[in-house]
Formats: sequence, C-alpha cells, structure tokens
Amino acid sequence: MSRITTLPRLSVAVATAATAVLLTAVPAAAHTEVETDKAQALAENVTVSFHAEAESDSSGIKEVRVVLPEGIAPADVTYEEGPKGWKFSTTDDGYTVRGTELKTGESAEYSVVVRQLPDAEEVPFKTLQTYGDGHVDRWIELDENGENPAPTLKLKAAAPGATPVGTSPSPSPSLSESPAPTAAETTPEASPQAADTAKDDDGGLSAGAWTGIGAGILVAVAAVVLAVRRRGGAAE
Repeated sequence: MSRITTLPRLSVAVATAATAVLLTAVPAAAHTEVETDKAQALAENVTVSFHAEAESDSSGIKEVRVVLPEGIAPADVTYEEGPKGWKFSTTDDGYTVRGTELKTGESAEYSVVVRQLPDAEEVPFKTLQTYGDGHVDRWIELDENGENPAPTLKLKAAAPGATPVGTSPSPSPSLSESPAPTAAETTPEASPQAADTAKDDDGGLSAGAWTGIGAGILVAVAAVVLAVRRRGGAAE
C-alpha cells in the first residue's frame, strides 16, 4: 500500500521540479522593447521604435533615458514621434525623451531615426524609465536572460559594399615625403610694426648716422683745443 501511495507523490514532485526548471530556463521578458524597419548592420536612416511598458500601479512614466551603444553618437539620432508634448534632447552618452507624466499603466511609445546602425550583430539600448513618483526601472543588463535586460536589436550582416557613413580625413604625408624648408621659409620676416618700434628706440637714425655725428663732434673739439693753445702761445 505504501508503494502505491508513494508513486503518485513522486510523480507530482518530479513534475513540479521539471516545471520549475523549465520556467527558470525561459529568458526574462524585456519590458522595454525595441524594433526597427531595417535590422541590418550599416543600414542608413533607420527608424527605431521603442515600447517602454509601464510597471507601476501608482504612477505614470514621465521620462525615458537611453544610453546609446558603441557606434551610434547622440548627434546621429533625431526624434521622430512620441507621446503628445514630450520633448527630445541629447546627452553626453545618448538621449532623453520626457514630458508630462502619462496615465498610470500607460506605456511610453516613441521612435527615433538613426543615421546609421553600427557594424555589429547585436545593438543594445540601455534604458532607464522614470515615473512621476521618482521610481526608476533600469533595463540595462546585456545578458538577455537577466532580470532587467536592455532592449536589443539583432542585426543581419551588412549588405555587400556597405561602408560606414563618412570617411576619415586623408592621412598627412610623412616627414620623408615633405620637402625640406628653404632658408627664406624658416627666416622670419620683420613686420612693419617691428620696424616702427626700432625707429622709435633710436630716434629714427641708423647706426651709421650716429657714427658720423660722433666723428664730427671729436673733430670740432680737437679744433677748439688747438685754437686755445695757439692763443696762449701768442700771449706769451
């Protein structure tokens, strides 16, 4: 009799354990979701739509902040549409969409246009959604099986010939390729202001002129001395 009653209990226990394992193996649902019309690496002018599900029973969403993944700059994102009256602004690492607090239980849905998606297989958009009462839901984990996974786009490989938008500036020639500067190029030219300053310092006369003046003064002094001596000799 004990064996008959034990078997059903074991079956129930095994079934319960199996159910628990299956439930824990299911990836956690992302409560902020993202989708795009062009899920392909290096795709250009891509509309990316977000659905931030309301998680609070007492307050509504008033702000959604996104940290952009590597390969997308804040300047490459423009606002398309969102809740009525909400405004878009960029931050150092992403952007923010905010406005009047939504009704409790109402999800925040908005879309942006990305200039170009990066060359990657997955593109996560770490998201923080703030409620009117100050509570913040942080969907920032890169592990899709985590409790708070970041909304992530899975991209197909880039189309043949696709390249990143914008090209790097041409590299400057190496020193060995640059011609050596000439003496004229390396000798600084005197500016008009410098010349004017030099004139002010010496009264506007050159060194040669001053030399001539000095010689003239010496000659005059010698003549005076000679004349005085001759007068003295005549008086004796």
